Amino acid sequence: MALKDTFGQLFSKRTETAERHPLNELKTRYYKTTKDKALEAAEKVIQEQQWTVKRVEAERGEIVATSANGKTLFIVTVITVKPFRTAVDVSCSIDTVLPSDFGQSRKAIMAFYKALDQNLPYIGSGLGDELS
Repeated sequence: MALKDTFGQLFSKRTETAERHPLNELKTRYYKTTKDKALEAAEKVIQEQQWTVKRVEAERGEIVATSANGKTLFIVTVITVKPFRTAVDVSCSIDTVLPSDFGQSRKAIMAFYKALDQNLPYIGSGLGDELS
């Protein structure tokens, strides 16, 4: 990982997953399921983790949630790549006066993915090039 990426994560209040993220644990995850079932499972996981679901947009495949104190915003995006191949990306940002969230947004994403892996059949991470 480049020095720029390390400093970027150290002094950031936001973390999001991506297809080509430098950290393997923050790459887009793929599941063997449909978009609707993935949205249901993601919403269930969010509620189990004591987050408040603010909005579910099934057509767009998006769930917006906040923490109990309202200072953390959590957005889950679900996209069908192929039949029974669904990608899940997450963005988490924390409202704080400090210049960093000290890894809290990353930990929230990792906890979400760990719980989602137990609810859906996990295929792999960062598989966009292989599935297209």
